[in-house]
Amino acid sequence: MAIIRKYGPNEIENSSLCFGTMQFGDGADEKDSQEMYEACRNSGINFFDTAYVYTGGKSELILGKLISKDRDNIILITKAGSVGGSSGSNIRTQLEDSLRRLNQDYVDVFFLHHWDDNIALEETFETLKELKEEKKFFQLGVSNFSAWQVMKAKALAEKYGFPNVDILQPMYNLVKRQAEVEILPMAKSENIGVISYSPLGGGLLTGKYEMENNIPNKNSSGRLHDNAKYKLRYGQSWMYEAASKLQKLAEDINYDPIALAVAWVSYNDAITAPIISARNLKQLKPSLDSVNINLDEETYNLISQISPTPPPATDRLEETSH
Repeated sequence: MAIIRKYGPNEIENSSLCFGTMQFGDGADEKDSQEMYEACRNSGINFFDTAYVYTGGKSELILGKLISKDRDNIILITKAGSVGGSSGSNIRTQLEDSLRRLNQDYVDVFFLHHWDDNIALEETFETLKELKEEKKFFQLGVSNFSAWQVMKAKALAEKYGFPNVDILQPMYNLVKRQAEVEILPMAKSENIGVISYSPLGGGLLTGKYEMENNIPNKNSSGRLHDNAKYKLRYGQSWMYEAASKLQKLAEDINYDPIALAVAWVSYNDAITAPIISARNLKQLKPSLDSVNINLDEETYNLISQISPTPPPATDRLEETSH
């Protein structure tokens, strides 16, 4: 069971799921977005994630409208730096643009979207310090950082009085388990929250793809079929084999594979909340239903055995406990 944390000036306790609005304004029109938002709120979700770069700003505009009458009960997240890098000026400009789109004075949690090799971390964090002092955000997060990058940020925070890292956003699902090696153990050790994204592996684990020789056949549609980035990320044949095994196991124990995939992520006690998403209410419902699955250790282990456990950071497999 993940530790419940408190975010923002109102110290709101987070829900066990976070909803990501990457589809708002593109895959989901305003009507679908509103239906999903209302379903999330009715299910107790108060954690909402967006970003400066999502759907050219439409995600933030739509989310801003939806939360306007319920802001004091929402933990609002946005991110910057995915485009233009993490220079101080770019981070400030993007956060202030995001706040205008959201029609807000602050976000509860502000994320750096990516590590930037071209900008000194001190420059980025000096600006973050200013923005936090201006109360434009209250907790700091980093997304797509490795463990050593997080610890470097924490060391700078301690040395110079910069904002500390409160929460992480790594990729994590049944076929993308690298976070188990260092990121999740580090988060537990350092008491850092984790809202992991892509619990369904870009749609791979939904069971929707028609398979042929463990790859989507020509009749399939979706990101894994149409998007070059997702093809590369999830293009290995063993991943499709794992998705098929998950679907079979889900059928055997009478669960939707979507709900089971999300519940598997939630079971890890380093995870604060998986980020779920969808294009419409029908797609969203199984992810919402994941909270009704109480995995026992035996079932969790059965699911875990579907995909390879990553080797330890030392690569000394002989020292791995079984």
